[in-house]
This record gives sequence, C-alpha cells and structure tokens, in this order.
Amino acid sequence: MIKDIEKTFKEKLYECDKHVEKITVSKNHLHAFMPLSVETYLKLNDVDISFIDQLIFRFSKLQDSMGEKIFPAILVLAKEEVKKKTFIDILNRLEELEILDKAEWLKLREIRNDIAHEYSFNKAEVVDSIIAIYNASDDLMSIYRATCDFCKNNFKSLGLDDSDSTIKCA
Repeated sequence: MIKDIEKTFKEKLYECDKHVEKITVSKNHLHAFMPLSVETYLKLNDVDISFIDQLIFRFSKLQDSMGEKIFPAILVLAKEEVKKKTFIDILNRLEELEILDKAEWLKLREIRNDIAHEYSFNKAEVVDSIIAIYNASDDLMSIYRATCDFCKNNFKSLGLDDSDSTIKCA
C-alpha cells in the first residue's frame, strides 16, 4: 500500500512540475507587459491572452494539486492520521513542519478565487486580478519548492534526489 501511495505521490509531483514549468513560460512571455494596465490589456492579441489564460489555469491547477493531493499525502507518508483532519488542520500541521505559512497559503487561495472575475465587464478588476496572480505565482512556486525540499529530506525512499529522476521539483 505504501508503494502505491509513493507512486501516486510522485505522479502528483511530476504533474506539479509541469504546472511550474508552464507558469514560468507564461511569466516569461508576460514580463514585457507587467505591470499590466487596462490600456495594454485591451491591446493584447490572442496569443498574449492565451499566456494569461495559461498562467491563471496553471496557478489554479498547481494550488489544487498541492492542496488536494500533495499536502495530505505528505502526512500519510509521515505516518500521520489524515482522514479526520480538516484542510485547516492539514495546513496547521504543514506549518508546524515549516513547509508553509498557513496565512500565506490562504491568501494565495483568496487571490486564486478573485480571478473568477477575469471576464468581468470591469476591465480594471480583470487587470488587477491578472497582476495579483502574476505576482503571487512566485510565492506559490516557492511553497512548492519548500514542499519538495521537505520531501527530499524526509522521504528518501521516493528517490527525489536521484539525478535521473523525472521529478525536478522545480
């Protein structure tokens, strides 16, 4: 059973690596437009908008994967009880393990939820949400790297330090 958990966990880390890669590509493309203004936003072409969409999508997917799969699995791999824990309890435990700051995670979640207004008629609101995601993505990726570092140091059986590992924990 633990081997199945380890395999699934590594698959989720690989998935998160891909999200980080795509966030980085998006940010590199969008860098020339930041900080974004309403005027600039209205002049963006479809390709530029697709990079914004990719940034938003990958930010959301990275946060979902970490919150729903990676975080609970860390506690399972550490042989801690997870089934009866609420998500806040899991965050509290990860904070105790110095993987993340709970308040920062919840703030990132709030920023993610605010992007629901992305296609609002209020273009200033849209631009503010895009800028917030653009800026917050570094914090989210930093939490992912801290998570990977914790796993490398505490779960040697996963082989995350192997040079030929497909998981980069970027």
